[in-house]
Amino acid sequence: MYSIADYGAMIADEVRMDAFVRGLRQAVRPGAVVIDIGTGTGIFALLACRFGARRVYAIEPDDAIQVAREIAAANGCADRIAFFQAMSTQVTLPERADVIISDIGGVLPWFQRHIPSIVDARRRLLAPGGVLIPQRDTAWAAVVEAADEYARQTGPWHDNRFGLDMDAARRIVTNSWNKARVTAENVLTDLQRWATVDYATVEDPDIRAAVTWTVRRAGVGHGLAAGFDRIVFGEACLSNAPDAPDAIRPKRIYGTVLFPWPAPVMLAAGDVVTADLEARLVGDEYVWTWNTRVRDRGGAAREKATFAQSTFFGAPLSPAQLAKRAATYRPTLNEDGHMLCVVLESMREGTALGKIVDLIAERFPGRFKSPQEALGYVGDLARKHG
Repeated sequence: MYSIADYGAMIADEVRMDAFVRGLRQAVRPGAVVIDIGTGTGIFALLACRFGARRVYAIEPDDAIQVAREIAAANGCADRIAFFQAMSTQVTLPERADVIISDIGGVLPWFQRHIPSIVDARRRLLAPGGVLIPQRDTAWAAVVEAADEYARQTGPWHDNRFGLDMDAARRIVTNSWNKARVTAENVLTDLQRWATVDYATVEDPDIRAAVTWTVRRAGVGHGLAAGFDRIVFGEACLSNAPDAPDAIRPKRIYGTVLFPWPAPVMLAAGDVVTADLEARLVGDEYVWTWNTRVRDRGGAAREKATFAQSTFFGAPLSPAQLAKRAATYRPTLNEDGHMLCVVLESMREGTALGKIVDLIAERFPGRFKSPQEALGYVGDLARKHG
């Protein structure tokens, strides 16, 4: 979840805001119905009112929605904006929207439940002939020389001053992508546009593509950088690519993704780099895979490097914990599990939170230091499951 300061940083990003405001102004007609998915502190909902929307439905699961309510009231828009604190997939509205605006992706559009949420909203909440903002994202990628970013990610596990072998941790961090600052000076190849998400038609939340580059200048390759070009609406566009006209503007919230290689590779002009990129949604998160092959500039000549990487290996894997996921494993409830059952069963019966606190204090004495701590625990469960 974002902090209020994070939402402020989004508003301060002039490139982002200029593109979205321009698109919203073009799309909203007088009397329009607008849905703002992931409204945060409500900036797009308020602007939709300013541009003539008759009704705005602002949807946000986080408590930041209360700030949005207060800002709407302070700006005389409270009577035109209906707020829903929930995921958009859990919301049913009395009418369909002419415009749905959202900015719930990350530095790449394959981020958490972003695409499934937009697909659901398009099917259930968008009126025939209605429009989505943004309209389309196109992913780009390039081979980069990024020594500082690479060292920040891998250095503590490779060149530590204690002379210890910490390669087990290095293998994990080199199977993890990180947000990075990539400029035109870092790029060793052309930027290849390798996948497009058209939000008017997309159905599949996953992506797989093969990308090939020819190295333009000699350097040390540290991995692949990736980002997106976005058509917000009509001619309103933005990009986090290093060749974008506004790439050097300050206060940009859209960084780029660095998919690091396990080891740097010396590259010469004319070398050929190929990569199979895949993002597969598993639960609420994506598993990314990037398999790379680097060939000498002779084309069919020797391979300089071959890497197979995945974020599946980017987290510590405990054999004991993995065993608990086996089909043959027979779990038993620990104290936390028993207490959770008591609370959920009491909620199912409609018991007031104060009485639930008394019940768990009786059944699990000494678990909480005070009734206030117990009420906080029960209240969190009520927010999540109630």
